Amino acid sequence: MKVLYEFIPKANFLELAGEIMDLLDGWNITDSASGIPAPSAAAVACTLKTKYPDKIALPMLITNYKGPVEIAAAAKACEAVGIDGMVPDPGDAPRYGYAIKTNRDGSCELLTDPDEFEKYRRSTGPAENVRDFLREVAKVTNLKLGCLVTARRPAADAIARIKEPWDFAFFLRLDEESLHKLKEVASECKNLGKPIYPYFVVETPKNKKILERIGWTSTATMENALEFAKKLEGIVDGIIATCLGDLEGDKELLKVLQEVRG
Repeated sequence: MKVLYEFIPKANFLELAGEIMDLLDGWNITDSASGIPAPSAAAVACTLKTKYPDKIALPMLITNYKGPVEIAAAAKACEAVGIDGMVPDPGDAPRYGYAIKTNRDGSCELLTDPDEFEKYRRSTGPAENVRDFLREVAKVTNLKLGCLVTARRPAADAIARIKEPWDFAFFLRLDEESLHKLKEVASECKNLGKPIYPYFVVETPKNKKILERIGWTSTATMENALEFAKKLEGIVDGIIATCLGDLEGDKELLKVLQEVRG
């Protein structure tokens, strides 16, 4: 099972990557998380893939912050470098300006009404529109594109989405209660030959309030992280490890998970 790390890039991202490179198999890279400008996930992924070609790089492509040309440019850069895959998703509201809705044909529009934005963000289809724009209009053909599925929805909904022309999937909100749902979805992914990677969110004293504020349920604590991870062996292709805002916790977690790497 591969151990990926949810990488939140800052100005010193190369320094941090060097510190932890021996503890992981690759990175899932955030793209200006929470709408706050940060080093581009595509740029960071291309840099890391060039420096560490044996590591997996799976950047996010948050589309609310980008027009169609930039969306396609980021994907084409990743395709040119040989990035392992990219995950288009609307994401959060941008800190500056308004969200941009990109349509399947490459047209776009600004979403200036907050209610309209929330409706769009939580609807089904924005990521599929971007996927089809990239494939059919921008002609991004070799870069694998992944989707997000969540334990908040029935497993049948996740399976229906994965059966669309996605190449892999990330699974959100894994915990003891949703483990059975992950197993069901992962079984279908295996039948389809599509990798699946659940987010493996570990609660620590430092990030507990952050998790409460954003409404995320943790997968495990540091004390039972290895035990829970072992339950996933043979079920998923890898996990995306994070202590969500606790960098020292991240490093400890990666060390704990060495036993399940393979």
